Amino acid sequence: MAVVQLSVSADQYTCSVCLEVMKEPVTIPCGHSYCMGCINDYWDKSEKEGAYNCPQCRRAFNVRPELNRSTILTDLLEKVKDVRADVNLSESYAGPDDVCCDVCPVKKLRAVKTCITCLVSYCDIHLQPHRESGAYKRHKLEEPTENLEEKLCAKHQKVLEIFCRTDGTCVCLLCVATEHKSHDTVTPEEERAGRESQLENKKTEMKNQIEEKEEELEEIKETIERIKSSADTEVQEHEETFKSVLEYALKLRSAVTEVIRDYESKELRKAEQLMERLEKEIQELKKRDTELLELSQTEDHIHFLKKFPSFCDPPTEGDTPDITVNKNFLPMSLCMNLSALKRSLEVIKDWEICEADDFETIQSYDSDSSDIFE
Repeated sequence: MAVVQLSVSADQYTCSVCLEVMKEPVTIPCGHSYCMGCINDYWDKSEKEGAYNCPQCRRAFNVRPELNRSTILTDLLEKVKDVRADVNLSESYAGPDDVCCDVCPVKKLRAVKTCITCLVSYCDIHLQPHRESGAYKRHKLEEPTENLEEKLCAKHQKVLEIFCRTDGTCVCLLCVATEHKSHDTVTPEEERAGRESQLENKKTEMKNQIEEKEEELEEIKETIERIKSSADTEVQEHEETFKSVLEYALKLRSAVTEVIRDYESKELRKAEQLMERLEKEIQELKKRDTELLELSQTEDHIHFLKKFPSFCDPPTEGDTPDITVNKNFLPMSLCMNLSALKRSLEVIKDWEICEADDFETIQSYDSDSSDIFE
């Protein structure tokens, strides 16, 4: 059995009230069709006002029109049901990141356009009057947007259509005719065109700052490696000295190592804190760079002009402290004592067992040596 091919979208057979395929379709005098139950319920709610209108084109009828079942449309819908099993209308429903249609009564469809004149977002179904009726030809349609309040003058609740260079703000036509009458005003498009070069400069500046911070970060990482290497080298240099010393030497080695490691830990901690700060600054700069890119690509001139000033001031930066790698991790006095100890050990290793007569001399030297270890 051949599949019926339709020349129009299945959405054309959807009732704009219930957003489902029409049941018992009827056509009202203006030419739009609905479920018989939906249009009756819609007019029942409007009956107390004494006026009836079309939910789509808003054409009013003083007398409630008589509804007759559309035989041709009913037959056509039967064919639609046969070929529409794999069509998921929910794909047109607005998701969490979509702009919702302001006209849909219950289940909100995804808006396809926002009318700046009406200040209403429309789905494909409810946008039809704007496409078909000549009365809407002068209405300005834009991509769906949720920040409609941003496009309204807070004082007059009119659409912001002019940018005042004197005050650096977007204004409506009533503002231009009153408090901004003698000011330097242009269209948002003209003002944005003039600021595009400034935005490019800001993007370049941001990119250079990111590169500088990344270079500083690499330098800090190299400094950390040098600190570790210098600390290890100095510990190893003194290790041979400590091996030649007995009880007092072991105690001194532990103390010296602790001093070195404490200094190393202190310097590493400073370097790691600085590295963390630089990473955060780089992350923030990249975030601002992404926001600048998104701002440069937006087609919403009002949104651009309102957000642009926040990027003009560079992010505050603290001074980056210098981190140096010292060749000596020990105080000068301790280094001198260690040098003296080494010389003493060179003398001690050549000692021979003394005779009893020389015992007092040895005791005297031991006393002097003990002073070195203290």
